[in-house]
Amino acid sequence: MYAIIVDGGRQYKVTEGQELVIDYRDVSSGDALAFEEVVAFSDGSQLTLGAPTLGGAKVTAKVLGVLQGPKLTVQKFRRRKTFRRKTGHRQLFTKVQIEQIVAG
Repeated sequence: MYAIIVDGGRQYKVTEGQELVIDYRDVSSGDALAFEEVVAFSDGSQLTLGAPTLGGAKVTAKVLGVLQGPKLTVQKFRRRKTFRRKTGHRQLFTKVQIEQIVAG
């Protein structure tokens, strides 16, 4: 059984028990999170598609914690001007575990 959900402009194919890394949310570890935008649901034998979403279907998840992405280096350079800047950035993400998929 799997579902396709929409979060943050991206679509994710999820199954129960799967760990997923999504955009950062200001929630604490152990909280419950619900994804209401389900665009497809499959129980193994039949696929149900929404137009654009399935009414009544939702996916619940448990927040595992906050992660940091890889270090990105940003360099600015202007030739012949002795101008060099180097900075870095690490994006925050939220790691969740899919607990239950409810069909509509």
